[in-house]
Amino acid sequence: MIPYSDFTFFYIIGILLIPSVILGLVGRSSKKYNMFISVIILALIFGVRMGDFSINWKSFISITLFTVFQVLLIKCYHKYRMTKNTASIFVLAVILGILPLVLVKVLPFFDLHVFGFLGVSYITFKAVQIIMETRDGMMKKENIAISELIYFLLFFPTVSSGPIDRWKRFDKDFKTIPTKDAYREMLYKGINSIFLGFFYKFIVAFLLYNKVLMYLPDRTFGNLNFFEGHLMYMYVYSLHLFFDFAGYSCFAIGVSYIMGVKTPQNFNLPFISRNIKDFWNRWHMSLSFWFRDYVYMRFVFWMTKKKWIKNRFVVSYIGYFLLFFLMGIWHGLELHFVVYGLYHALLIICFDKFERWNKKKKIWKDNKWTHALGIIITFHVVCFGFYIFSGTLF
Repeated sequence: MIPYSDFTFFYIIGILLIPSVILGLVGRSSKKYNMFISVIILALIFGVRMGDFSINWKSFISITLFTVFQVLLIKCYHKYRMTKNTASIFVLAVILGILPLVLVKVLPFFDLHVFGFLGVSYITFKAVQIIMETRDGMMKKENIAISELIYFLLFFPTVSSGPIDRWKRFDKDFKTIPTKDAYREMLYKGINSIFLGFFYKFIVAFLLYNKVLMYLPDRTFGNLNFFEGHLMYMYVYSLHLFFDFAGYSCFAIGVSYIMGVKTPQNFNLPFISRNIKDFWNRWHMSLSFWFRDYVYMRFVFWMTKKKWIKNRFVVSYIGYFLLFFLMGIWHGLELHFVVYGLYHALLIICFDKFERWNKKKKIWKDNKWTHALGIIITFHVVCFGFYIFSGTLF
């Protein structure tokens, strides 16, 4: 069963969350009940095929073995970190943590489909995050209960496509019993988020796909004019991608709030970004911030510490290429995903160079006209990036 893909899923979680709402409204803790219903819903997500309601044993076994592996890895490294802090062991733990994800991405490229399941990427990011924060000493004294660790990794509202939460923030919500008034506000925000998700995904995204994209001509260079085939597709595809994914995120956030967890936002009006850096602070924020904190920042810190390259701008630009290259191949190993990642790396670097040049020349002044022009330019270059991402250009 795919989360939030049809109304059956909403009927099921709607019924199961009734006791959670009642407990929250009377100021009681619902975390044990939420953990209980999570087991049921996770079993439906990973163990049931919607077509004939048969058991999907491959997915069920894959998620079980993967979770056991990640939990053991985290607990073993945590125990090791309590007494030692060897860099080689840390690197080994990170490599082992991301190895299943690498195999899931690489093996199908060779036509090998050994294992895989919905949400493997997002669970991996959470697990690796905990290992890295343990290395940094942020969790050295914590003894995370296995049940709580599994609940964090497999938190069902966000398990398939995020948003990616952070352990410290999630654990705080998990262990806090909101007051009646606080829960009423969370319930109100959660329900609003779910209704916004319905509007985004089942109305706007549905209409964009079924009434526009489906009726565009075959997108090959020989069978279409420029506007109808390429330009129109580029903009409509970009809007559809946003509303479909933002709708899903609204559902995940809304259900999380009802369960007493304030899952972070994933989108913040990305199409009004005034530049490409601003865009990546608004688009798929939990993922972009994860890559920024755990890939880019650590790479720059490591290179600066080693002093192999003294020019800090060159180090930063190499970091950007690494960051967006990994974000590109995370979507897949196909050429258009790689080019999409490198395209955004080039945009970020060019903007950074322009920004530093403009500080000296003062040509591009900050006012309402340049702000509006920046939004227009950013919108077009971002849409072209999504056109690359779609695979249509190649």
